Amino acid sequence: MPVVFRRVAVLGAGTMGSQIAAHLANQGIPVDLFDLSTELVEKAKQRLAELKPSPIYTRDVLDLIAPGSFQDEGDLERLRDAEWVVEAVLEQLPVKQQLWQRVAPFLRPGGIYSTNTSGLSIRAIASVLPEEARRRFLGTHFFNPPRYLHLLELIPTPDTDPAVVGAMRDFATRVLGKGVVLAKDTPNFIANRIGCYGLMVTVRAMQEFGLGPDEVDEITGENMGRPKSATFRTLDVVGIDVMKDVADNTRAAVQDPDEQAAFTLPDFMRQLVERGWTGEKAGQGFYKRVKQPDGSREILVLDPATMEYRPRRRLQAPSLQAVRAIEDPVQRIKTLLAADDTAGRFAWEITRRTLAYAASKLGEIADDVASIDRAMKWGFGWNAGPFELWDALGAAAVLERMERDGETLPGWLVEAIKNGPGRFYVEEGGRTLALAAGGRYIPVEDDPRAVDVPRLLKQNKVVDRNAGATLVDLGDDVLLLDFHGPKQAIGPDYIQMVEKAVAEVEANWRGLVISSHVKPNFSVGANLMLILLAAQTGEWDEIDAMVRRFQRANLRLKYATRPVVVAPYGITVGGGCEVALHGDRVVAAAETYIGLVEVGAGVIPGGGGTKEMLLRAIENVPDVFSGKYGQTPGPATTDLTGRVNLQVLVNRVFELIATARVSTSAAEARQLGFLRATDTVVANPEHLLHEAKRAVLALDEAGYRPPVRRRIPVVGDSGRALMELAAVSLHWGGWASEHDLKIARKLAHVLAGGDVPPGTEVDEEYLLDLEREAFLSLVGEPKTQARMQHLLKTGKPLRN
Repeated sequence: MPVVFRRVAVLGAGTMGSQIAAHLANQGIPVDLFDLSTELVEKAKQRLAELKPSPIYTRDVLDLIAPGSFQDEGDLERLRDAEWVVEAVLEQLPVKQQLWQRVAPFLRPGGIYSTNTSGLSIRAIASVLPEEARRRFLGTHFFNPPRYLHLLELIPTPDTDPAVVGAMRDFATRVLGKGVVLAKDTPNFIANRIGCYGLMVTVRAMQEFGLGPDEVDEITGENMGRPKSATFRTLDVVGIDVMKDVADNTRAAVQDPDEQAAFTLPDFMRQLVERGWTGEKAGQGFYKRVKQPDGSREILVLDPATMEYRPRRRLQAPSLQAVRAIEDPVQRIKTLLAADDTAGRFAWEITRRTLAYAASKLGEIADDVASIDRAMKWGFGWNAGPFELWDALGAAAVLERMERDGETLPGWLVEAIKNGPGRFYVEEGGRTLALAAGGRYIPVEDDPRAVDVPRLLKQNKVVDRNAGATLVDLGDDVLLLDFHGPKQAIGPDYIQMVEKAVAEVEANWRGLVISSHVKPNFSVGANLMLILLAAQTGEWDEIDAMVRRFQRANLRLKYATRPVVVAPYGITVGGGCEVALHGDRVVAAAETYIGLVEVGAGVIPGGGGTKEMLLRAIENVPDVFSGKYGQTPGPATTDLTGRVNLQVLVNRVFELIATARVSTSAAEARQLGFLRATDTVVANPEHLLHEAKRAVLALDEAGYRPPVRRRIPVVGDSGRALMELAAVSLHWGGWASEHDLKIARKLAHVLAGGDVPPGTEVDEEYLLDLEREAFLSLVGEPKTQARMQHLLKTGKPLRN
């Protein structure tokens, strides 16, 4: 039976402890958060409410966190109710040991106990506990920030009961949404050991190549399949003092002189810590923001040779220009590593050293290459782990080049590449095997709830496909519409596949899931480039046809005779949001940022989004569809006679769309109305398709019937006037531009149902016609086209 923790205690309300508590509360779990005083805990809760990016889904989750004090034995008695106690105090062994000695008498018998540490010995921390408690003790290394970073390293000791490890693994994967990797109790475990080495290698290579932090960051970010923050921006975010501690702890713990030298911090980084220039939290580190005389802000970069800040500069390397145009991340790094210029040579140097180091640690920090790869992807945001990258580049070719450069690699690894399968990963009998220490290949442990779409594609589960979308057999007679165009923009290919998918599902399948296996975002919305080009050439009939076809496709999803479940994640805006709004159910990743943001492009939602949000606002209000509603404005959803105040409900939708409000989580999306109470939120994004498929099957087994078409009551011309008045007030106050006001008036016209008396009932087709007319008229505006151009060029909205 899956483990369920009904109450958890977190010891330590510092950065990590408070954010671990917040992430537990995000999942609805009551948490006791302890520190030296309850006042410190209350301050920590206040920080949680103010931090950006926010560690909490919504502010109300903070109510689940109860303060406690280490000094108060009455508070410590509450530990007996905690089924899991996780400690996250200062990264010093004596401090952690003393705290565990203090709380040991209060621990719940049969509970699970863990320490959050980035690299201290788990066995040493547990040594102060009684034998029975040691059997239930392990390391749980969360990565910062716990809400957003997927990796959780579990580190058992030789004393840890395997059942405890299994219970924690299941809970962390299923409830906390983590990608769990089992690590050995070695210095800095897996991700920090490899990641810290890679960072140190990069710092030394910067000095060897005579480059600056800004030039290195140009090379080592997305061009190498790493996060945008690259190397030195990452160090500023993490904290240079934190990096110093990790490097020093590793250097002290390892025995090999070469490894000790690799983890020796350069003098200029020690100077940064001594001066307090530790990164973003200190206001300066490798980068520093300064205010210019004109009020603007400039970002300066550190010159390590002089310890002074200078303006940023671009690295002039032909390879960087070439790789920016390459969409595929593997092909991008392949091209970069093959380049014979400064960027290419630098990239190869740090890649070579990091791959060789990862190979040398196999067997010491983890038994197989898959554990290391997963740790680096989930903890450091690498697009591919070191051994996945090695395979993608051509394992034999990389090995040959490394040997030419004088690298010494384990003999069993060389044997496996030269005389064995020639790869780190092989497919055998429908399973993936990964190279393990000693040269044997072992099965990669799969999460049964994770659906691997690329593997399904390789297994010939494709039903139909075009350039922008693929129909895939998910099994159990459920079909997946997997769309995969650039940024998953909604365009003709997607719409064509919706039409095919609905016809196919209605004839042969139990239901349809709509999602994408491409990360990190579900959809940025409609293909603005197509709309802008058509507008600039005056092809209004073509734009009308595009919008009309998208509207029809969404209606086909809504009224299909088989259930349709949409599974969004990440950024889900504009047309992507409209797709989700038309599903029978939404199964959303917890980290789903959903909204109708079309005003930023100078238009209003045109694919049925305005209409659907209006319907959602009123669908659960009693008597709305029977005519027993009022039209008078008021602060609540009912007037003095108890009748439903339709105007208030419509005003909320107007504000939501006019301000381009986007949820900061799926939990907030439910509060805003983008998700219904019947929709599902999934903590682990790897489980999204599994849960969406389950939702389809449940709807089918319940005897699915499509929704009934209804006529919709609207607030009419007087309601429109009230919405326009609110927009005019914002304009007068300087919060909305003239063009914002024009867009808001168009939106109000649609939401009010056009020029009709209050209380008129209209159908969906009528509202869709209003939407499309408003959309087309706005697309013809020069200021709208300017917004579209700016959005396409910069990715940011233009206020004009």
